[in-house]
Parts: sequence; C-alpha cells; structure tokens
Amino acid sequence: MDPESLVEALRGTMDPNLREAAERQLNEVKVNFVSTLLRVTMSEQLDLPVRQAGVIYLKNMITQHWSGGDGSGTETPVNNIPEEDRQFIRDSIVEAIIHSPERIRVQLTTCIHHMIKHDYPGKWTAIVDKIVFYLQSDNSAGWLGILLCLYQLVKNYEYKKPEERQPLVAAMHIFMPMLKDRFIQLLPEHSSDSVLIQKQIFKILYALFQYNLPLELISRQILTEWMEILKTVVDRDVPPETMQIDEDERPELPWWKCKKWALHILARLFERYGSPGNTTKEYAEFAELFLKEYAVAAQQVLLKVLYQYKEKQYVAPRVLQQTLNYINQGIAHALTWKNLKPHIQVKIQHDVVFPLMCYTDSDEELWQEDPYEYIRMKFDVFEDFISPTTAAQTLLFTACNKRKEVLQKTMGFCYQILTDPTSDPRKKDGALHMIGSLAEILLKKKIYKDQMEFMLQNHVFPLFRSELGYMRARACWVLHYFCEVKFKSDQNLQTALELTRLCLINDNEMPVKVEAAIALQVLISNQEKAKEYITPFIRPVMQALLHIVRETENDDLTNVIQKMICEYSEEVTPIAVEMTQHLAMTFNQVIQTGPDEEGGDDKAVTAMGILNTIDTLLSVVEDHKEITQQLEGICLQVIGTVLQQHVLEFYEEILSLAHSLTCQQVSPQMWQLLPLVYEVFQQDGFDYFTDMMPLLHNYVTVDTDTLLSDTKYLEIIYSMCKKVLTGDPGEDPECHAAKLLEVIILQCKGRGIDQVVPLFVAAALERLTREVKTSELRTMCLQVAIAALYYSPPLLLNTLENLRFPNNTEPITNHFISQWLKDVDCFLGLHDRKMCILGLCALIDLEHRPQVVNQVAGQLLPAAILLFSGLKRAYACRAEHENEEDDDDEDGEEEDDNGKAQICDVLRFPSNRDPVWYQALTQALDEEQGKQLQDIGTLADQRQAAHGSQP
Repeated sequence: MDPESLVEALRGTMDPNLREAAERQLNEVKVNFVSTLLRVTMSEQLDLPVRQAGVIYLKNMITQHWSGGDGSGTETPVNNIPEEDRQFIRDSIVEAIIHSPERIRVQLTTCIHHMIKHDYPGKWTAIVDKIVFYLQSDNSAGWLGILLCLYQLVKNYEYKKPEERQPLVAAMHIFMPMLKDRFIQLLPEHSSDSVLIQKQIFKILYALFQYNLPLELISRQILTEWMEILKTVVDRDVPPETMQIDEDERPELPWWKCKKWALHILARLFERYGSPGNTTKEYAEFAELFLKEYAVAAQQVLLKVLYQYKEKQYVAPRVLQQTLNYINQGIAHALTWKNLKPHIQVKIQHDVVFPLMCYTDSDEELWQEDPYEYIRMKFDVFEDFISPTTAAQTLLFTACNKRKEVLQKTMGFCYQILTDPTSDPRKKDGALHMIGSLAEILLKKKIYKDQMEFMLQNHVFPLFRSELGYMRARACWVLHYFCEVKFKSDQNLQTALELTRLCLINDNEMPVKVEAAIALQVLISNQEKAKEYITPFIRPVMQALLHIVRETENDDLTNVIQKMICEYSEEVTPIAVEMTQHLAMTFNQVIQTGPDEEGGDDKAVTAMGILNTIDTLLSVVEDHKEITQQLEGICLQVIGTVLQQHVLEFYEEILSLAHSLTCQQVSPQMWQLLPLVYEVFQQDGFDYFTDMMPLLHNYVTVDTDTLLSDTKYLEIIYSMCKKVLTGDPGEDPECHAAKLLEVIILQCKGRGIDQVVPLFVAAALERLTREVKTSELRTMCLQVAIAALYYSPPLLLNTLENLRFPNNTEPITNHFISQWLKDVDCFLGLHDRKMCILGLCALIDLEHRPQVVNQVAGQLLPAAILLFSGLKRAYACRAEHENEEDDDDEDGEEEDDNGKAQICDVLRFPSNRDPVWYQALTQALDEEQGKQLQDIGTLADQRQAAHGSQP
C-alpha cells in the first residue's frame, strides 16, 4: 500500500461510517506496512489525528507481532513483520521519538520498549550508539527524546536479577558520565524544559537503582557527585510564579516533579542500600559508607524542606511524603538520630507530623461535598502508599518505638491537648489520631496500657455525642485501634459497644457509619464478652451493614460482614435469605460500572467481596436444607448474570458459589446450569477449568443418578476434559481433567458406562504421547486407565488393543503396562497408591492374560509390595495427624480398613490356584520382599478372623 492510500485508510478509521471497511483494508496490508506506518507517523505535513491513528496501528503491530519470529517470512504474513520493515523501524524510531509531539511520542516509546525487549542486545546494539550520539549532541532539542529512549532501555532491565542485567550495566558504563555531565550543565537553568530533562535523568537513575544497585557503576567519587546534585535539586527554590497556579495542579509542575524524583532516589538509596543492618551482604560496605559520609548531609537538606512546611510555605504532597520517609529511615541509626534528636519533638512532631494528622480544610470540603469520595480516599491503600499523612504516621510510630524518650513526650503533648477544654476540636482529632497510631506500642507497655481504658472513658466516649461528624468518626476509629484493651470494667466495654452500635445504626453521616461498622466488628472479634452483648441486636446491625455496603460499595465492609456472619452463624441463619437478596441486589448495582470507568477496579474488589460473603452465608446455612433451597434461586440469578454477560473477573467466585450449592444435593435448576457452564467454557472460560473442577466433581459424585439419566451430561463433561487434555492449557488443568475422568469411572462402576470408558482412556493415554513435564500428570493419565482396569479388566484390555496413536507402532497395551511399572514409585497419597495396587491386583487376578503381563510377571508383586509399604506409611501419618486434631471419624476408619482388606486378600494370591503363575509372580522376590508378602498374608488372615467373629 502506497503512503497516500494508507493515509486515506487511516482517515477512514476515524469516520464511524467508514471505519469497518478501513480497518479491513489495513488488516489486509502485508508488505512494507509497518515501515509506511512509521513514515506516516513522522510526516509533519499530515494533520495530527491521522498521525495519531497511524502511530496507534504501529504500536499495536509492534506490541503484538515484534516477538513473532525472526522476520524471515516463515510465519503467516498477518503475524509477521518482514526483516526489511524491522530494520527500517530500528533505524528510524529514535529520530521519530526525538522529533514527534508528545501525543505521538508516548505511543512510540511503547514501541521502542518492546523492540528493546526482544532485540537488545542480540540484534540491536546500534541503539546504544544512537543514544550516545544524541546525548553528546549540543542540540538540546533532542535531549528529552533520547532520554526517553534510554529510559525504556533501563526499564526493560528494572526487575531483572543482577546476573541478567549485564547488557544494561555495560551500556550504563558509557551513559553514566554523560548523564552526570548533562545534569551539571543544566542545573543553573530553571526553565521548564531544562527541569523536565533533569527529571527524566532522575527517572532513569531510579529505574536503574530501584531493585539492584550496580556497585561497579558507583565509585565513591561518582556517588559524591550525584549526592551533591540530588541535594541541590531538593534544596533549590521553585520559581515564585508557580504560586499563581492552582494548588491542586502544582504537584504536576516539572520543578516539583524533579524534586519528587530526587527524593525518591535519596529515600531508596538510604532504605535499601544505605542502612547498615538492614541490607543484604553485598551492600554492607556501601551501607557503612553511605551512613557515615552522606546520610547526615542529605538529612540536613531535608530538614529544611520540613522547615518550609512548618512555615506554611507550599510543599508538594509527594515531596513531603518522600522527605518524611527518608527522615524515618534515619531514626534507627545513632549517627542520623544524633542529628535528628534536637528537631524531632518540636520541629518534626509538633510542627509537621501533628498538623498532617489533624482534620483539615480539604478534608472538611470533601466530607461535605462528597462523603462517599471521602470514604473511598480514606480507605484506599494506594492513597496510603503516597500520602504524607501515612508517612507522618509511620515516622511517629518509628520514633516512639525506637526512641523511648519520644513516646513519653508525645503522650504528654497529646494529653495536654485532650485535657484542655479550650482546645480546637481539630487539634483533639490530631491528638487522638496520634494516640491511635501508637496503640500497638501503648498496649505493650505497662505504664500506658493500664491507662488506656481511662483514656477511652474520659476522652473518647464523650466524642460520640459531638455535633461534629469527623469527631464521632475519630471516636469510632480510636475504639477500632484499641480493640484489644483489657477492660477492667464490663460497663465500659458495654458502653463502647453501645455507642458504636448506635453510631452504626442511627448516625446520619456515612463516614461515621463506616468507621462504626469496622470498630464494632473488631471489638466483637477481640473482646470475649462483646459477642454476647450484641447478639440481641444482630438483625438491625446486619441490616445496617448491608445498607452501608450498598451505599458506599466499600470492600472493607464486605470483609466486616463476612466476619460478622462467622461470629453469629446461628443468629444469622433466620435472616440469611433476606441478607442474600440484599447482597445480590448490591452486586448487580456494583457491576453496572464497567472496569474501564473511574473507580472500576475498586468496584470489582467490592463485587468479589460480595460474592465471597454470599458464599460464607451458604456455608453457614448448609445444614438447613429449606434455607439453602431458597438461597439457591437468588444465587443462580447472580451466577447467570456473570456467565451470560461474560464478566470474566468474577468467574472464580461464581463457580465457587455454584460448588457450594451442589455439595449436599444437585437440584434440577443446578443441572440446568451445566450447559451454560459448558457454553462459557467453549467461549472464554477455557482458562477457568480448574475453577470449574469442584462443581463438575459435585455433578459426578453428589447426583450420579441424574448424571447417568441423560447422555448429554456425560458428553458435556467428557468434551470439557478432552478439550483441556488436547488444548495445552498447562499441566495443572490437565491433571484436573484426567482426575475427573478417573472419578467418573470409579463413581459409575457397575452402572453401565461401558460405551464411554474407552473414550476416557483414549483421551488420557493420547496425552502421554506428547511431552509431559511432571510426574503428577503422567501418573494421573495412567490412573484413568488403571481405574478402567478396576472397572472392567476385559473392557480395558480390549480398548488398549484397538487403540492406535500416530507415530507409535508399539502396541498400546505394552506401552501402558511398561510405563505404569516404570512410574510406580510416582504414585503418592492414599487414593493414588490404593488405586495403583488395586489395578496391579486386577492384572494378577486375570484369567486370560495378554502376553505382556506374562512378560512382566516378576515386576508385579515387587511393585505392589512397594506401594503397600507406602500406603501403610500414609495411613500411619494420617492417623497421627487425626489424633493430633482429636478427630473421631469412625466411618472413615472402617472404609480404610475395608480398602486394606481388599488389597490384602488379592495380594495373598494362593499358590495352589495356579502354581505356574504363582511361580512367575514370586520368583524375582528377594528375602525382604518375601517377608513383606508373608506379613500381608498374615494381616489378611487377621482381618478375616476379626470379620468372622463379628456378630
């Protein structure tokens, strides 16, 4: 396709009326397509939307097909990028990135990332020369683009092991001095463009250092120079005109971003490589050097950042967070602590940590304008990861935990605020936030733990009556964190529970209700007497929880409900149907949000939590048949919604639900689900076969009569197993498929499934004709045939004689028996060993033996004796385990005894029944094996005598 036609086709993709034809036309192009796409993308004469359409096609081609073969043309054309095109792209993409506008560049950097991943260093060492050329160039317009290329090179090695990073380290030996020189050259320039380039250099360094520090790149001199650069960037002023920008937008300005990345590097160096005692041994020397020579000087600069914050000067949140992370790291080391100690109490804790832990104007604004977003933000773990408040909390905890004098002064500071009747409520909130953050430490120290009940009684309980919602929420939060307090007064515990319960049920502010829900649950779980007190109120409590989950879609609360269900299983049973209906409606509400919409990921976690909660309810009421039947209809609606809408992310949970619904019985409605499960399996559920397995197992074992009443059921299950065994999904699903075939054969012994057993055996043994990596899959496939032998020896032998596999001239019977005996030591566990022995017994007991059985006669008894010894050990191990758990499963013991007796009876093969065969079986036994066989015979006699003496 010539460039003009390609441009017209790309224009067509932007027109809804022409899109389908244009995309079809583009998909048919083969020769020079990718190189022409890049030419179109680079053409400054074309309008930007066409270039964007071109670069997106280019990105899709490279990400999907660059790894596909070597470009020699042996692959199908659609999936192959010819070598001529590949070479053009390698030669041109760096220049394309340098000269393209931002919207094009971001797509091209994805392209170069994939190219480096598959071609460097083997096919594309020239990329290093290109980067060197443009980094050395005096034309600064190309620097940002070339640094983006270098960044993609480094990103490809970011998570690799040190021994796999040598190609990168070799290249960085060249680049590190160049990066340093460029940075020093740019430092005096404070323009936006200059600072963006500086930020990109820092991002390269962070990706290089994040998980492995290549010490060969970092001499003492180099480290000194970079530390000076980092400190300079952190310390320099941000242009005053940035204060005119809206505060919410300031963190995105290049000056703050550059500081953020400088601090990222400093904090990472100190935490991972520069803290003696906390590093791996290869960094021990570096850690000593870093702490002694650099840590304090960097800390001094960072204390100035905290001073700016103390003086109410603007500091970007991530800059403040990373500064606190670095300071936190220094608390544990004597050298840095000595420098910190004069500042920790006033400058850091009172003037930085404390304000960060107080309720703020922005908190109040969000609470009033969007309380649901306030809840989402406060419970977002990703928010915690980047939050200055969380960093302040961590620093406070470390200081009070590692430096005992800090705890005493901190508690004095907090108590002074709490006991001052004129204190601003927001300050009281901050003081309680600090105390709650230290709960773990306070409850371990005798001097404090005995005072905590008094603190709750005098300073927390009264806040439940506050007119300020955030203070009531803080009161609940403090009770949550002090849920392990040893209450001396039952009345105080009762008061704590009653206040929290009333907040949950009656408060009109949703953030308060959420904190109350979590506090109530942890109090019940940690206070013995709490459960009894709440029991009479469990219905309104559960109704309130269900209402809050629906309103907030908060996944922490689904965990609360699950734990409450487990605590109050008896009390919940009468309201299980009502609860499940409510949860099902909430689930349907939550999944209306697509995964790509804002908050989609959070909603997916909540939806999973709801499904798990319904599953927990099912387990609680499993002994109440009539309730389970009512829940089944509700659950089937949820299951149907997920399967019919093909919401893959919930397949695992709804298959678990379906399994729970079929453990006791399989209703006609649940049988109607099987064809739908099969349809989903065929369309997009192939990878979920392992999750389907417990449900399929129930269909086979719980309701075998219905399974055999309609041939379509067996056909469905066999088709699924066959597809798994031929579809290469990995050996774990294949093991499950073979296991299911074995279970069907054993479950239906004597039930007339002779027509399908040969199909099962063929599917399992055919899998053994292809590569098998694990003994588990090999033995599982063999076990299908062994089960068929146990089901009907003549049927199996006839099946084996008639089986033919491509490229295999050896009779299948011979191959099967020789492979079986070869792998006999791979059969592990009770069931597998037992089946294997029963199979060997069936061979020994055959009247019409194939020639191969006669040929291996001397191997049969030694194999059975080996398995029997393993079986005895497995039984002994299980008995010991059950004794430890004090488990009286008499039915299980009887079943095991019957199994052992069956095996013993066959292994005690009478010599006079067929002397020649007996001689063939026993002639290879050594003295020890002969004794073991005799012991088995004695055991059989004892079993027979015991059985005969029973009334």
